[in-house]
Amino acid sequence: METHEDRTPGVPRTPSTPGPSRRGRPARRRTYGRLTAALLAGGLLLTGCGSGGSNRSADGEWKGGDSRPRPSATRPGGEGGEGGEGAEGAQGESDGRRPTAPPADYLSTFALDVDTASYGYARRTLADGKLPDPATVRPEEFVNSFRQDYREPDGDGFSVTVDGARTTEADWSLVRVGLATRVGNGGADGAEARPPAALTFVVDVSGSMAEPGRLDLVRSSMKLMTDQLREDDSVAVVTFSGSAQTRLPMTRVEGNRDRIHEVVSALRTADSTNVEAGVVRGYEVAVESLRPGATNRVVLLSDALANTGATSADTILNRIGEARTEHGITLFGVGVGSEYNDAFMEQLADRGDGHTTYVSDAEGARKVFCEDLPAQVQLRARDAKAQVAFDPQTVERFRLIGYDDRRVADGDFRNDTVDGGEVGSGHTVTALYAVRLRPGATGHLATATVRWLDPRTRAPHEESGRIEAAALSGDVWTGASTRFQVTAVAAYFASALRERDGGWERVPGAVPLGSLAGHADRLAGSTEDPAVRQLAQAVREARSLTS
Repeated sequence: METHEDRTPGVPRTPSTPGPSRRGRPARRRTYGRLTAALLAGGLLLTGCGSGGSNRSADGEWKGGDSRPRPSATRPGGEGGEGGEGAEGAQGESDGRRPTAPPADYLSTFALDVDTASYGYARRTLADGKLPDPATVRPEEFVNSFRQDYREPDGDGFSVTVDGARTTEADWSLVRVGLATRVGNGGADGAEARPPAALTFVVDVSGSMAEPGRLDLVRSSMKLMTDQLREDDSVAVVTFSGSAQTRLPMTRVEGNRDRIHEVVSALRTADSTNVEAGVVRGYEVAVESLRPGATNRVVLLSDALANTGATSADTILNRIGEARTEHGITLFGVGVGSEYNDAFMEQLADRGDGHTTYVSDAEGARKVFCEDLPAQVQLRARDAKAQVAFDPQTVERFRLIGYDDRRVADGDFRNDTVDGGEVGSGHTVTALYAVRLRPGATGHLATATVRWLDPRTRAPHEESGRIEAAALSGDVWTGASTRFQVTAVAAYFASALRERDGGWERVPGAVPLGSLAGHADRLAGSTEDPAVRQLAQAVREARSLTS
């Protein structure tokens, strides 16, 4: 059965064509998982999925069709074939009129993502007087670049918040699924302690890094990070240009901060860019000095303009596959520079089970190295996925905004061999849907479920939240919460930048960039948030470049 999650947006594919592998896993693993599920489910699977996925367009939008309730292909709370939602079924909820799970084509499943590099690079490009390449605009990274007001969970894992508002287009609404983890406090005063960190910094010192704002920003960022690390943390430094060199073996921070600063200060640019050599050497160092019980990370700082050695993300990741899968050493990519290979860095980090961000100034560096990276050291969840089940009696069509390369087959939601996302302490993850309601729709609208593995025991956990159609009575700009409106501005902004090449369908309710900047200015004033003020500035710059 073909599902939209397995398609490249805008490119149709026959069911016999294998889909792209997720996060470095072979595509055939998913095939085996589906075959096993099919054998286990037998005729029930055929009954539950018999209508197929033909009602979805290539961009992932659901195209209506038969709205009659169909039986679920998954037993409540259990493993099963494609089409199993499980959120309502696990809670035993049914009003006697609707099935405990919707048809497969009313499910949306994706791996969680906390990347923000796309938005950061777009801001840098606009500030330089250029429009970003539409291919580099990932709407989910725009949306996830802003602080949210979701409640924290009481313990480890996630809280689930689902809300929404009406747009100016008839019957179309925006529905926001918000996930949040608990903030860590590093162990002060006997409170919760994070595990020690073993960080291998892989630093690009190629000629292109000589541009002001590249290597000098990397040096200041690494010094800033060193000052933030605890005494029991460890640091190694690897550099690469035409080849790779270990500048500092894994070294305990205690008593060695000055030595680490000296190594960082001595970094100088050289010639070509062999990213493969740097990443491979970095993983060798990380494996050789692996600290049991610690959070082991490789941190790549580069403009990702690879021109020697392997220049394919898949080729590089194959070289380090064992280190990633057996030792769980993930890759955190930090992009720099006005010329930056966003796609290459994103592929490296995504398929390396990690995350990407982009740094263009000292304030951005402070956030990344003092907030984002430490949060990733204190993990709350591994292989986290979300599945949203829409009610076919209230929802006519829906579309997930972004997450194009994070889609997961619906039947793989509870397949824990399929990779999801890693999420640290104090993180929020937002997914925004455009949803068209059926005329006069009332009652249950959707249930969102997040599934993750405990970072220590790898035991699976789930949490759910739901929304009713009545919750969509307010207008986006006048009836929604302030932070919901910020989310809407970010999504509409990304949509405007993406749709310029004709390969993206605009988000319903979109307003002109001038009006969008006005909304952002108003929100910056009410939130007193500098990040929202920067968003308004970026929207104005885009408007001036497109008018």
